[in-house]
Amino acid sequence: MVKAIRVHELGGPEVLKWEDVEIGEPKEGEVRVKNKAIGVNFIDVYFREGAYPAQLPFTLGMEAAGVVTGVGPGLTGTKIGDVVAYAADSMGSYAEEQILPASVVVPVPPSIDYNTAAAVLSKGMTAHMLVRRCFKVEPGHTVLVHAAAGGVGSLLCQWANALGATVIGTVSSEEKAAHAAEDGCHHVIIYTKEDFVTSVDKITSGKGVNVVYDSVGKDTFQGSLACLASRGYMISFGQSSGSPDPVPLSDLALKSTFLTRPSLMVYNATRDELLAAAREVFSNVASGVLRVRINHTYPLSEAARAHADLEGRKTSGSIVLIPDG
Repeated sequence: MVKAIRVHELGGPEVLKWEDVEIGEPKEGEVRVKNKAIGVNFIDVYFREGAYPAQLPFTLGMEAAGVVTGVGPGLTGTKIGDVVAYAADSMGSYAEEQILPASVVVPVPPSIDYNTAAAVLSKGMTAHMLVRRCFKVEPGHTVLVHAAAGGVGSLLCQWANALGATVIGTVSSEEKAAHAAEDGCHHVIIYTKEDFVTSVDKITSGKGVNVVYDSVGKDTFQGSLACLASRGYMISFGQSSGSPDPVPLSDLALKSTFLTRPSLMVYNATRDELLAAAREVFSNVASGVLRVRINHTYPLSEAARAHADLEGRKTSGSIVLIPDG
């Protein structure tokens, strides 16, 4: 038996329960991993609330780093004692140990510690997908990053800056504005004090931005479209404020706008794609291109408090849960 955070009913942070679960032994093609650090992502909130469907009851979480403690029969390429991380398309990481398909775990270089690996893999591969694959950021581009002080936003700002882009970020407070500036934002907009559409228009002298990275959704979506330059890319990859209203195709015609809603699991559909993305993320962390801002750690048993703080906009950067033992 191991301890895990279980969800028996959908709702607020209070539905997260600290319970005993039985995980068994890994079968063919599987590994058992003892989690040392667990990443918290906003998608966890979506599942907890029911915005994304899941069969009850379930163990929350999709990202962690740890040590392999068991391998299924005949498995090669991964062995007991290996340090691995994963950002899987199935839940279960809010647990002391879990069984996983061996195909989803990636090796962690010795230069990367557990907390960093758990904090950066999912968010880092999301940033990789956004700046290198959905829209390839290059010198001379201007990008707009919403929630610029958040876990993904922080990495997006750093990576886009390193690629030579002019980075505009939106945040909710002076404190988060300082973080965004440290992370490579050339222009920081505090959206609680100024209209971001008007500010972007002023910053770009009316030209607009080449790409918007929008994880907020309903509250920013129409404004994001308005900020785009001709043939700009609107990339919606989250909905922390709720799902945006449907967009008539005619709304995209005026600027020949590109609109996409990417999924990391689709972009990393093959083992080779997964390994390549993870390698590039870890390489950029090791070289200093990406600095992982782990501003908040909580005991795994207090996951509900972590969720409450995340939804209450009391956090910036990455959140990591540490198994209590």
